[in-house]
Amino acid sequence: MISREDFIFTIGFEGAQAVVDGKAKREFGKLSTIELAEKGLYRAAFSSALYSHSPEEMKAFIALFNKAAGTTYTESAELSRLFSVYLEEITKTVIL
Repeated sequence: MISREDFIFTIGFEGAQAVVDGKAKREFGKLSTIELAEKGLYRAAFSSALYSHSPEEMKAFIALFNKAAGTTYTESAELSRLFSVYLEEITKTVIL
């Protein structure tokens, strides 16, 4: 599996490689899930919560996102569809 920072800033795929936004990774890669969400980086924050495998972290993100967006999501699967983010067994990256 790729690193957390690579996963949360993956913007697409080229074959079996994840394409990573290098600038965003350098600038925001060390932020926590909640810090990313507070900066409005909701897709990256969701990716971070998903990568963590922590139900508490996911619940905290969902609550923050629902409040900010005026939505009523309850499960990570709903947000996976919204953000098009799914955990995959990718081992290679290319940094842009």
